[in-house]
Amino acid sequence: MLSYIARRLALMVPTLFGILLVSFVIVQFAPGGPVERVISQLQNPNSGASDRVGGGQGGDAGAQSDGSAYRGAQGLDPAFIKELEKQFGFDKPAHERFLKMLGDYARFDFGRSYFRDAPVLQLIKEKLPVSITLGLWMTLISYAISIPLGIRKAMKEGSRFDTWTSAVVIVGYAIPSFLFAILLIVLFAGGSFWQIFPLRGLTSDNWAELSLFGKAKDYLWHIALPVLAMALGAFATSTLLTKNSFLDEIRKQYVLTARMKGLSERRVLYGHVFRNAMLIVIAGFPGAFVHALFAGSLLIETIFSLDGLGLLSFEAIVNRDYPVVFANLYIFSLIGLVVHLITDLTYSWVDPRIDFESREA
Repeated sequence: MLSYIARRLALMVPTLFGILLVSFVIVQFAPGGPVERVISQLQNPNSGASDRVGGGQGGDAGAQSDGSAYRGAQGLDPAFIKELEKQFGFDKPAHERFLKMLGDYARFDFGRSYFRDAPVLQLIKEKLPVSITLGLWMTLISYAISIPLGIRKAMKEGSRFDTWTSAVVIVGYAIPSFLFAILLIVLFAGGSFWQIFPLRGLTSDNWAELSLFGKAKDYLWHIALPVLAMALGAFATSTLLTKNSFLDEIRKQYVLTARMKGLSERRVLYGHVFRNAMLIVIAGFPGAFVHALFAGSLLIETIFSLDGLGLLSFEAIVNRDYPVVFANLYIFSLIGLVVHLITDLTYSWVDPRIDFESREA
């Protein structure tokens, strides 16, 4: 197993390299960039993101008749443009910038944000706890609901319980989490009915003055609505996955044999079926967690004014803040690879018959 772990860790290096390379190449051809953004703000302080078009990171897609590589640069001193390029690091060829980025990222040195005037790593450290909080609580709650419900639905397949819970699950799957969030705000956060829960932040202003119990209560009070909104939209997939996995196992020959031997239904279910059926459910954990950490929490963070990593990444993309964009991409990719490795190890723990090392050999 140690050699398998070592191989997986070694494979992370070329995987991260490929992700960063493809993303870096795409950015070179993407319209707009930090230089264009600054030029646009200088020429028209009220201009929006839609006005910022041009040649990516110093490309020539927006070349003007005066020889400038940037749209909107007419009338600006070429020396000033060169200074901007130097400030953003675009005075060097693309391959040099990429190699420097690889060397820096290997040391977890992500540089400074172009427009926030702060180290990127510091920004990520500030925002990451919010996203991890939402992702962990959402995943734990959705699994705590979906696994027992999926097992029960499998045992009661075709019954009235299975029918009406399927209707609930379908509704939960069809409605996006951000619509649940808006509904919860309207109902419980002072939208139109009750003012029970706060609308923004993870803690109250007097957090430091509260007791330990008071801090825990205040924290749960603040995350209740955003986590509930995310969990309602996420438990449906896990429920159906659990149900179908258990149905597949229940219909297999070894289950019939165990029943014929006189084993109780509980012993058959939790002594034989559970271990095999849960493998596919465990396999879905990395995707569920990483999705909740970024894509799933992006709109929720925006709606509930939670300053997390998803919102930071979105704003960085809109503002062409490339150090933040690539750093978040690197962090998310690394987290995804590590979580997938942990999932494989969990496979072996749940079912010792699975041996990845001998299978690869």
